[in-house]
Amino acid sequence: MQSVKDILNSKGSEVWSVKPDDTVFNAIKMMADKGIGALLVMDGDKLVGIVTERDYARKVVLEGKSSREAAISEVMTTKILCVTPERTIDECMALMTDKRIRHLPVLEHKQVVGFVSIGDLVKAVISEQKILIDQLQHYISGY
Repeated sequence: MQSVKDILNSKGSEVWSVKPDDTVFNAIKMMADKGIGALLVMDGDKLVGIVTERDYARKVVLEGKSSREAAISEVMTTKILCVTPERTIDECMALMTDKRIRHLPVLEHKQVVGFVSIGDLVKAVISEQKILIDQLQHYISGY
């Protein structure tokens, strides 16, 4: 079973982030530019929150706030679930399913070392299943 570390080794550990005092507009623009659905909120080297497209929809649009004026600190999620690089894909998927979240910051010794999404996990599971299917087909066919 693959771990979060394996995913980060494959996709890279680059993390996109914003500061608590950045505007929501700038965060949404960054997400659109990078083709991602969430950003970490960092105060220096310290993880203080996460802001997602869901936060934008529920805490800006539905509440009638201006994305050009609202600060990230007003809409970010501060109760953040994190994982270590050693966690397995199955453990992460179970956590995400149970808590109904789509993104997990990866911490090692309280430092952010990466970020995984449900899409990253699904891609890894599909890759593992393809390898298993190929191995079984070779076994069955005798090659």
